[in-house]
Amino acid sequence: MTLNKKLLAGVAAVAMITSAGTAYADKIGDGLVMYMQMGGNPGDGATLARQTGAAQAADAFGIDLKEQFSAWAPETMINQFKEAVAAKPDCIQIMGHPGSTAFYDLVEDAVNQDIVVTIGNSPMTELQTDFGTTGTGYAGVNLYEGGKLTAEHMIAQGLQAGDKAMVYGVFSQAERGQSEKGLADTLEGAGLNVDRLEITQEANSDSSLAVPILTAYIQANPDLKAIGTQHGGITSVLADVLQKAGKQPGDIIVGGIDLAPATIDGLKSGYVSATLDQLLYLQGFMPVFQCVMTTKYKMPGLSINTGAGTVTPDTINDLVELIDAGIR
Repeated sequence: MTLNKKLLAGVAAVAMITSAGTAYADKIGDGLVMYMQMGGNPGDGATLARQTGAAQAADAFGIDLKEQFSAWAPETMINQFKEAVAAKPDCIQIMGHPGSTAFYDLVEDAVNQDIVVTIGNSPMTELQTDFGTTGTGYAGVNLYEGGKLTAEHMIAQGLQAGDKAMVYGVFSQAERGQSEKGLADTLEGAGLNVDRLEITQEANSDSSLAVPILTAYIQANPDLKAIGTQHGGITSVLADVLQKAGKQPGDIIVGGIDLAPATIDGLKSGYVSATLDQLLYLQGFMPVFQCVMTTKYKMPGLSINTGAGTVTPDTINDLVELIDAGIR
């Protein structure tokens, strides 16, 4: 390398360092406070990557982030929102499991107080439409399409018209239930006979409670060929369920969601055939980004589909390191 090239390289390096230092000193979100609903329980397989994305975004933008965990209970989410509004932060991210009707008046009141409210994981279309100009966006899967994609990967494993399948989900939860509906509708469209089984709130919050329910169902239905769910915690117990029911990998085709540690083991062993990858890291990062963009630059709500595709036994190994780091 010539002297001139060395000097130019040195100047470029200094410029980059200076620029990075300036950006760090002048974080555009400095002073902002944001409350954020994370969904499940701290560190669980359906929540950790969302926590990581939110924490890294908050650090990058300089936001004071307040995490809220609900064990997926809709009533808890409503109460947490009321608590957050009472604290008068700059922004709040909520989840759509309680539905637009339950949230509407509360969100309208918050927006009237100049609090930015955005949505993650499960949409509320009415709120996004009515309050989108004030920053109500959505970061999450197109739920029906996510369920449909999971079902298509299950069908590709060799399921046939006339086969018996069961879809276990929260069908009754407003727009959140569209995930399982997309899954069940697609299996039925391929000619399968589908039972739709509702997850109780107890099992929704503590997936271990679903193990005896599902084990008993499998034993009572020896002709069962497939199980589908769009619940990350339930997906993580399905390999254990199948083992307890005396099944071998591949005896029952399993389609699920998320990448909890036990789901990874299920993919590696072949008990789980496909799991929807909804990029939870982005579901944490993007609402924080939305908060900054709206609060600082008056940008409207952004709608971001994080449903990237599925992970299978053939593709899981390339992701394990990132999953262990709490990113995927």
